[in-house]
Amino acid sequence: MSERTRHWTTPAGTGPPPSPDPAVSRSHRSGWIWFAGSITIMAGLFTAVEGLVALFDRNYYLLGPSGLLVFDLGAWGWIHLIVGALAVLAGSALFTGAPWARIVTVALAGFNALSQLVFLSAYPIWGVVVIALDVLVIWAVLVHGDEAKYEIW
Repeated sequence: MSERTRHWTTPAGTGPPPSPDPAVSRSHRSGWIWFAGSITIMAGLFTAVEGLVALFDRNYYLLGPSGLLVFDLGAWGWIHLIVGALAVLAGSALFTGAPWARIVTVALAGFNALSQLVFLSAYPIWGVVVIALDVLVIWAVLVHGDEAKYEIW
């Protein structure tokens, strides 16, 4: 058996070939978790600021004649402030690799995307940007979330 063949087979002779450098491939995969945590913190801060603006400067957002769905601007301000603060905490906990942090991050990103969808009439472009970031965070955590436990600190 040649050296090349021996390199690409596992001890039992079955299964996928091992990665050339496990530390590098693991680092690239867990980079998605670092990305998701960073984006979650940033989107949470933006959402909290959006909530604070809705609470303290009621003339900043231009509402159409139909207003906002379900609640008034003050209630959506409080919702955005609370969800934003929780998202910052969940994004910070995501760096630890805790399983509960992945679950909470996905739930908060999903709720944040829905709340931004309702808030679109007040701030349409920014709402679409935050929804896109939330969808990207959900994808990164669901696809690469289990790889965070292999990260070496």
